[in-house]
Amino acid sequence: MKMQDFMDQDFLLYNDTSKLLYHEFAKDLPIFDFHNHLSAKEIYEDVTYPDLASLWLDHDHYKWRAMRACGVEEKYITGDASHHEKFAYWAKTVPQLFLNPLYHWTHLELQRYFDIDECLNPETAERIERDTSIILQDGEHTTRGLLRMMHIDTLCTTDDPIDDLRYHRLLKQEGFEIHVLPTFRPDQVLKLRNENYGDYIQKLQATSGMVINDLDSLLTALQRRLDDFVTVGCVGADHSLENFRFRSASADQVNTIFQKRLCGAAVQDEEVWQFQSYVLVALGRYYHERDLVMQLHIGALRNNATRYAMLDAGFDSMDDRCYAYDLSQLLNALDSHDQLPKTILFGINARDFGMLATMAGNFQSAPYFGKVQLGAAWWFLDNQFGITEQLTTLASMGVLGTFVGMLTDSRSFLSFPRHEYFRRLLCGWMGEAVEKGLYPMDCEQLSRIVKGICFENAKRFFRRER
Repeated sequence: MKMQDFMDQDFLLYNDTSKLLYHEFAKDLPIFDFHNHLSAKEIYEDVTYPDLASLWLDHDHYKWRAMRACGVEEKYITGDASHHEKFAYWAKTVPQLFLNPLYHWTHLELQRYFDIDECLNPETAERIERDTSIILQDGEHTTRGLLRMMHIDTLCTTDDPIDDLRYHRLLKQEGFEIHVLPTFRPDQVLKLRNENYGDYIQKLQATSGMVINDLDSLLTALQRRLDDFVTVGCVGADHSLENFRFRSASADQVNTIFQKRLCGAAVQDEEVWQFQSYVLVALGRYYHERDLVMQLHIGALRNNATRYAMLDAGFDSMDDRCYAYDLSQLLNALDSHDQLPKTILFGINARDFGMLATMAGNFQSAPYFGKVQLGAAWWFLDNQFGITEQLTTLASMGVLGTFVGMLTDSRSFLSFPRHEYFRRLLCGWMGEAVEKGLYPMDCEQLSRIVKGICFENAKRFFRRER
């Protein structure tokens, strides 16, 4: 089956208003991807990938989970099988993915990067694998070329405080036309229970250039590294909050907990939460002082299948813990002193959309245009149903026009058609509301909302000046 018989130019656009909004206002906008896991090193080196399987399957836990569900042996997922073998098993998996976004993303990527309009299945796999491998060697489908094809304005990678940011600096010095900016992600600092916590602090000492032996020196080291990030263009920070509880504690109490852990002693849940709460509030103040955006990704239950030794290999799921009170306490601890940075709240469970949307409403303040945001549908919600539910909740309980829009949260250089997928769903959803008479057919105002959500709000929110 040819894709023009299925995913044509009006894919997901079911009425005339939706088609107008997408084709006239959304389609050709540049992309501001403010959260992904791409490699600045691979961008700087302008890497050429040998085949489509390496681009698609080497890092994508979405695809790994789908392949496992279809009975594929781990050898052909994350094991030592050849890329050719892995590609063949992925091609067998794809036809099973009815209404899964992976089906749509797979074929959008084939269309946009390779001009291939066939459905991927066992019958077409060999031809598609051969043709894409040839195209990838043409000198235009390098990492930089792939980014240029999707009209990327800015992408923000995810980086640990111990990263030296060498390749971000080199890209900036070179004047690469796409802004590749680091994002400060100090998750490892907060994970007191990690077995290698002491080793991590040693690395932070080396990178920051200072001895870390108490709470004050830890916070000073983090500020030093944060300032290093800012010199390379950093516009945001990111945290993954799992099983987080807000607990107030004095600096002396937290210092005692930190030094206890540095000595190799075990820490209890309450001590971990006290340490995390104190450091998160301190970091929030630092972000506010530097006009950075704080992103909170909340609610993942990670590494569930302990019979697999691999971490971050597709064994995560939604948690169902309630955290409204703890989140409120964290945000209020900063807001009460007018030190709350611009913030995006991402929930992994659609159950929490309403809570997060109304929580964001508690902490808005002038002169910001949507200072605290309900983040886009994230991870397991990044599909037509999750995206539509997030938009409906935000529009109903917040202000849609301030929304900063979509992100890829991906490790793949082929992931940017996800922005197109989101834009089509946004315009389809908005067009349906307009044609139902729920909003006037005011093209000027509708264009402002669409352009804002798809690009302009994020650029303003993150203050990415050109």
